[in-house]
Amino acid sequence: MDALILLTILFGLIFLRMPVPFAMLTASAGFILIQTWFGSNPLFAIAGLKVIAQRMTPSLESFPLLAIPLFVLAGNLMNATGISDRIFAFAKALVAHIHGGLAHVNVLASIVFSGMSGVATADAAGLGAIEIKAMTRAGYDRAFSAAVTAASSIIGPVIPPSVIMVIYAVLSGESIARLFLAGILPGLLLGFILMFVIYALAVTGRVHSPRTPRAGFRELTCSAWRALPGLMAPVLLVTGLLTGVATPTELGAIVTVYAIALGLASRELTWTGFVTALRTTVCTIGALVFILACAAPISWIISVLNVPAMLQEGLLAISDNPVVLLIMINIMLLIAGLFLETTAILLIAVPTLLPLVRTIGMDPTQFGVMMIFNLLIGSITPPFGVILFIMMDIAKVSYGALIHALLPFYVPIVVTLILITLVPAITLFLPELVAGGAP
Repeated sequence: MDALILLTILFGLIFLRMPVPFAMLTASAGFILIQTWFGSNPLFAIAGLKVIAQRMTPSLESFPLLAIPLFVLAGNLMNATGISDRIFAFAKALVAHIHGGLAHVNVLASIVFSGMSGVATADAAGLGAIEIKAMTRAGYDRAFSAAVTAASSIIGPVIPPSVIMVIYAVLSGESIARLFLAGILPGLLLGFILMFVIYALAVTGRVHSPRTPRAGFRELTCSAWRALPGLMAPVLLVTGLLTGVATPTELGAIVTVYAIALGLASRELTWTGFVTALRTTVCTIGALVFILACAAPISWIISVLNVPAMLQEGLLAISDNPVVLLIMINIMLLIAGLFLETTAILLIAVPTLLPLVRTIGMDPTQFGVMMIFNLLIGSITPPFGVILFIMMDIAKVSYGALIHALLPFYVPIVVTLILITLVPAITLFLPELVAGGAP
């Protein structure tokens, strides 16, 4: 009953369009006051409202969280130095001649750029503007261009580095390096399936996709040479993860320094661009840190109310089959993703669901990739998917036209989610390979 009161307050405030972090903070304060005056649990009366401040500050005292601003800054610096344009040109030289043309380039460029940013909105807004402009100029439908960009942008937080994976690692106690490695194959799998769907749509004539002549050897080598400095950033990161020579936080610092050195060496990083990158990073991290802090009190309340045990008992009463339980968890997360921001769901769902996941024997790393991928689907799903609104603004298309163009891509995305859920090897192969080779 107490948990129902808490959730009613929280979702009621969100329904009234209060920003999610303020809704979590207000719900925590309101629930504690109700329990202090009318509740039967003396702990809330003893703790009082001061527990909110006591929980908010320590929640940010985590060394792994330092990786987040470093990776975000590195991605913003790469954007400021024109790396996005070079990556797009290289991807175009590689795959633009295939049926589907620049739509394939869009996906491939997102895969490469994902190794620099780690934030889906950064991919959608930064590289997405370049991709949509090129596709519409070549004669592609604006809505289709925006749909491909939206679908491919969720690859970013799956392939390392990933801001949301760092948050999951802090909440669950899992290794960031292990999670980063676990995301590589699922991200590549999603890219492959998206390109297969694009090819099928182009071959059957369901979308208009102008063919681009195959790039000559000279054009291909020149574009590869120009993109090489940018391509080295994800290579440094993945090599560091595979060899274990540095922690993800240290790798974030290395990639950031590399981005600055690259910008200075190419003389493309201006003082204005550097300040803009810093400002964008501060705004992104400031919002994220505030959400993390506001979620700490409500996570504490959930723990005190023993919600994870109650949820586990309720779900196990329906079925003790792991597959059925995972399907139910995925459905709950997909529904939550329709209405809530990705990070907010993660902060509430991880402490609530992780005990159940461990009970049914699922590896927490696999569960982390599954949950993150699931929640990213919400960012491109109506009614409140944030990437949808970014795409509408960049491509200048209507909401209805964008959703209609996105419909064919929901199928491969959901298929990828099912594979991640039911086939552990997709996520665990690389982490276990590295662990097996460790001395």
